[in-house]
Amino acid sequence: MNILILGGGGREHSLAWAVMQNPKCDKLIVAPGNAGIAMIADCATLDIEDGGAVANFAEENAIDFVIIGPEAPLAAGVADRLRDAGFLVFGPSAAAAQLEASKAFTKEICDAAGAPTAAWARFTSPEPARAYIREHGAPIVVKADGLAAGKGVVVAMDEATALAAVDDMFGGAFGGAGAEVVIEEFMDGEEASFFVLCDGANVLPIGTAQDHKRVGEGDTGPNTGGMGAYSPAPVLTPEVAARAMDEIIRPTVAEMARRGMPYQGVLYAGLMIADGAPRLVEYNARFGDPECQVLMMRLGAQALDLMQAAAEGRLEDARVNWAGDHALTVVMAARGYPGSYAKGDVIGGLDDLPEDSGHMVFHAGTTERDGKITASGGRVLNVTARGATLEDACARAYAMVDGVDWPGGFYRRDIGWRALKGSDR
Repeated sequence: MNILILGGGGREHSLAWAVMQNPKCDKLIVAPGNAGIAMIADCATLDIEDGGAVANFAEENAIDFVIIGPEAPLAAGVADRLRDAGFLVFGPSAAAAQLEASKAFTKEICDAAGAPTAAWARFTSPEPARAYIREHGAPIVVKADGLAAGKGVVVAMDEATALAAVDDMFGGAFGGAGAEVVIEEFMDGEEASFFVLCDGANVLPIGTAQDHKRVGEGDTGPNTGGMGAYSPAPVLTPEVAARAMDEIIRPTVAEMARRGMPYQGVLYAGLMIADGAPRLVEYNARFGDPECQVLMMRLGAQALDLMQAAAEGRLEDARVNWAGDHALTVVMAARGYPGSYAKGDVIGGLDDLPEDSGHMVFHAGTTERDGKITASGGRVLNVTARGATLEDACARAYAMVDGVDWPGGFYRRDIGWRALKGSDR
C-alpha cells in the first residue's frame, strides 16, 4: 500500500513509525512531516486543510490509504473531500468531527444519548457567563467552544480565575474558538484517556493512557498540549472500561449514526473517574498527543491493520493483540512554553540514543538545518520507552532524556507519578 499521513507532530511521527513496521506499507509520505519523520518516510509540502489539494496530491502519488492526524483538517472536511474522490480514509467527516470541534455539540449529543457528563451551559456573550459563574461559584471549568490546540480549557479553582477566563476567551485569546464559551461543573476524580476505533457502527477499544497537561511538576501551572503520558492507565480497569463502553461510547456512536453522521476513525474519550464510575470530560476526533506515542509504541505494526479495518467497515471481526507491557513518554519542550519561546536551538545527542521497538524519540517541533536537528516549536521531542513495568519504562525513558544535549529545553521529571506512587520520579 502507498500511504499518506497528514500532520507534522509527535503524534504523526509515532503513527509513521508504527505504519512502517507493517510489511503491507510499500511507500509512506507524510505531509508536512518534520525532521524526525524525514528519517523514516518521504515528507511533502502540502496545505493539509485544503481538501482539494490533498485529494490531488493523493491521486498524483497513487495513494491507497490516507490517515489524518490532527483535528484541523478533520474539522475542515478533508476526510469528506477525499472520500468523495474515492480514497480510503481514516478519520471522521466534518459533521462527525464536531465531537471535538464544538464542545456544546458534544454536550448536546451526551444529553441525547444519556451519557454521563458534567452539568453545563453555553454562552455567546460575557455578561451572562459571568453571572452564571457568580451564581454557581468555584471550582468551575471554562472552555472555549471551538478548537484551541488543547489550550482552551481553564479549570478555575476560584471565581476570579473563572471570570478572567471568560474575559480572555470572549476577548479573542483563542481566536474564533472563543466566540462561544461552555461553562461546566467541576468534576472530581482521576482523569484518563480511553481510545476506541469506530467504523460507523462497530466500536473496538484499542488502549488507555494518562497524560500530564500541566506544565509543572506535581501537575501545577498552566495547561499545555501535554508534557508526557503513559499507557495503560491503571484507573481504567476492565470494569471501568466496560462501563465507559456501555454508558458513554456506544450510546454516543449510536446517537451519531441516528443523526446521519456516522463516526468513523478514532474516538478519544477523556474520562473523569470517581468511585469506579466514568463521566465524559470531552471527546477528541483524533489520537491524543502525546498519548498516541505510547499507544503506537505498544501497538506496533498492527496499528495499520486496525486503522484499515476501521476505514473499511470491518471492525466487527477485528481484534487487538496487547502485550502485557507499559510505555511512557516524556515531552521535551522549549523554555518558555506554553508562553513565548525561542526557536533555532541545535539539539545534540540524538544520534547516540537507541531506536528500536522499546526506545524511540518521536520528533514534534524539529527542523533539519545543515545536517543538524534544531528546535522549531513549543513541544519539540517525545522521548518514549517500553518496559515490562511502568517503573521500567519510566527509567528507560528518563535515561534517554539524560542523553539529550539541549540547554534550551526543559521537561518534567515526574511523568507517571500518579501510577508510580512513591517512585522518586
